Amino acid sequence: MNRIVEARFLAPDIKLFRIEAPKIAEKRKAGQFIILRVHPDGERIPLTIADSNKKDGTITIIVQGVGKTTRQLNNLETGEYIQDLVGPLGKASDIENYGTAVSIGGGVGTAIAFPTAKALKEAGNHVISIIGGRTKELVLLEDEMRAVCDEVYPTTDDGSYGFHGFVTQKLQELINAGIKIDFVLAIGPIPMMAAVAEVTKPYGIKTVVSLNPIMVDGTGMCGGCRAIVDDKTVFVCVDGPEFDAHKVNFNILTKRNRMYLLQEKISNEHYCKLDKKIKEEEVAVL
Repeated sequence: MNRIVEARFLAPDIKLFRIEAPKIAEKRKAGQFIILRVHPDGERIPLTIADSNKKDGTITIIVQGVGKTTRQLNNLETGEYIQDLVGPLGKASDIENYGTAVSIGGGVGTAIAFPTAKALKEAGNHVISIIGGRTKELVLLEDEMRAVCDEVYPTTDDGSYGFHGFVTQKLQELINAGIKIDFVLAIGPIPMMAAVAEVTKPYGIKTVVSLNPIMVDGTGMCGGCRAIVDDKTVFVCVDGPEFDAHKVNFNILTKRNRMYLLQEKISNEHYCKLDKKIKEEEVAVL
């Protein structure tokens, strides 16, 4: 079992965990992920490693509670334990000195973009970060990004903070301003990543996206993360999770990502009802 050293909410339903995992902390690289189980009978879910500390032997993950297991995970607190986890898995980010690199994170995708932005800076790039959220409270890790990037531009859909608009609009603004961009990394919801690819393609800007939203078991055995890249079938969890954005078939990816929506909804509703019943019983006891 792995002890939770720190657990705190960054925004509604979005929680940061620092977890004891010394072997993973020692070996992990930007772009890789873990698989964990909350309890012995729980499902296995893949989560990207946002950061690590070799000295204290911890890894950091940031979790958005959207389904049954992520909600269960977000109910855990400092000092409690996760049943088990394994990693690091997946291929590490391809880090080079490109010149000017733009790291784009949408919502909780910023947690995945952060380690790669850090690695790009360490490789000698001038790193620009665009971090987006629907509202100000959903703009994550701004201070952490400012610590490792040369420029940081927060954006909000509703204009409550930073640039009023989408991350793609801010990216287009930078391009229109004549900034020579050599590399773009985009991580977030699939529609956002597809939109970034559309912005950069006419300019021939090398663009990479992380297809982690479609991963299921993380080992390549279930086949649930099949995607079409460069007209070839890939398994995102073992062949990626990062791919050339201009070669990804986002239409098929979107359809596959929606395959289990009904099952996820049923499972989540069942968990919410069970959680509500447990809380009502706890109140009755008090």
